[in-house]
Amino acid sequence: MSASTPGQPVADSVRLALPDEAEQLAAIQRRAWQEDLPPEVSAPMLSEASLDAAAEIWRRAIVRPPLAECRVLVAVDGTNGRVTGFAATMPAQDPDADEATDGEVAEFVVDPVSRRRGHGSRLVNAAVDTLRADGYRLARIWVRSTDDVLRGFLSASGWAADGAHRELGDTEAGNRLKQVRLHTAIG
Repeated sequence: MSASTPGQPVADSVRLALPDEAEQLAAIQRRAWQEDLPPEVSAPMLSEASLDAAAEIWRRAIVRPPLAECRVLVAVDGTNGRVTGFAATMPAQDPDADEATDGEVAEFVVDPVSRRRGHGSRLVNAAVDTLRADGYRLARIWVRSTDDVLRGFLSASGWAADGAHRELGDTEAGNRLKQVRLHTAIG
C-alpha cells in the first residue's frame, strides 16, 4: 500500500520547510512563546514582532539561508498535513565552538497543541541527522534554565548540560531569560 494512495493515511514526518509554511512557523513560535515563557518575557517579544514580520523572517530563512548548512525543518501531522513544529539547524555560533565539528539546533519548537504525540522526537532526530549529514560531530542547543520538560526530553534523548550558560533580554526592563547549553555527540 503506497503512502500516496488517495484516502490512505500518511505517516507523521519531518522534512525541509517550504516557503509558503513561513506563516505557520511564525504562528507556532508565537503560541509557544505565550505558553512557555513568563509574561514579562513573552509580552515584549510578541509586541515587537508582528505575525507578518515574523513570517517574513522565516520565509527568508527558508528561501535564502545565510549559509548552505542552515536548514529549517518541519514536523508534519500525517492525518491532516499540518505543520506541528519546526527546528532550525546551523553551524554552532558560540565563541567556544569549533566551526568544523560543532553544529547547533538554533530553534526547536513544537506547537503547544501538538505536544506529546511524537513530533518532538521525530524533529530532534531529524535535526541531529541533518547536522550529522553536514559533517558535524557535536550538536548543541540552548534551552531555558527553568524548562525542565524540554531539558528532561533532551536528556532522555542523550543530550547533557555542558556547563555553559547565558542570559538574554533587557536587564533594565526585567525580562531576562536564563539559558543553559546542552550537547550531544553525533559523529
